[in-house]
Amino acid sequence: MRVLVTGGAGFIGSNLVDRLLADGHEVHVVDDLSSGRRDNLAQAGTHDRFGLHELDVRDPALAGLMSELQPEVVCHLAAQISVRKSVADPVHDAGVNVGGTTSVLAAAREGRVRKVVFASSVAVYGRPVTIPVGADAATDPRSPYAASKLSGEVYLAAFRALHGIEYTTLVLSNVYGPRQSPEGEAGVVAIFTDALLSGTPTVLYGDGTQTRDYIYVDDVVDGFVKACGPQGDGRRFNLGTGIQTTDRRLHALIADAAGAQDKPGFAPPRLGDLPAMAVDPVPAHDGLGWQPRTDLPAGIKNTVEWAGSRRGK
Repeated sequence: MRVLVTGGAGFIGSNLVDRLLADGHEVHVVDDLSSGRRDNLAQAGTHDRFGLHELDVRDPALAGLMSELQPEVVCHLAAQISVRKSVADPVHDAGVNVGGTTSVLAAAREGRVRKVVFASSVAVYGRPVTIPVGADAATDPRSPYAASKLSGEVYLAAFRALHGIEYTTLVLSNVYGPRQSPEGEAGVVAIFTDALLSGTPTVLYGDGTQTRDYIYVDDVVDGFVKACGPQGDGRRFNLGTGIQTTDRRLHALIADAAGAQDKPGFAPPRLGDLPAMAVDPVPAHDGLGWQPRTDLPAGIKNTVEWAGSRRGK
């Protein structure tokens, strides 16, 4: 199978690329390298079934590339992922996330793509009424980022109705693992790991009881691979564990794996932070044949070991 991965030089995307190549597929990456890293694709670059196309997904040239390659499936991960940046500059956020997704879908039509697998976010659910949040829960976007992700889902349905392009939406909970950058707001595991390995102070916002649903990147990649098939056409699935982990426990696990002291500082809660979040992954068990396999201590251990091996490089 020929697969095109947008944002394939990023954290999740590059892990997906490596898995698809290991499974024997031909893989093409479209990435403008504005946040993705070329060295994330060092392993992929050793394959003759791999191609990197340095291109913004909004570039009109994408349609010609898609027509030339005619991939069977597009995994669309390219995005502006910062909630705070979306609040500060909603026009840019919409340009990348709404305009970029529309551009990908229009190009997919030109390239006769069978299916688009779309990376969405738990942000589309807003402040949850019940936890874990089901994939059929009402959406309540509370940031331009969340609104842009939900808009992408609406465009997927429209292109399916108009042009017959199948899709599966994967709503990702808090993904962590090797290659995640400690720079930014979303990668708290990477942020704590980098700080604890370097001996710099760490901070918990609030009293440490805020919870999130942490899912290891290899498990997320497995969900994308399964969604590339005919399973789950026209549906949304949550990729998470359904387990709430407090900030305080997360810090303790990372400190233990890093051999560091578990003594974080505390700061006032940040405006807009949710007190709790976890998603219900059960429908993905039946609809995709997917389930998470990596428990949090094992995933943290793998992540810290990888980060430790990269220090000084």
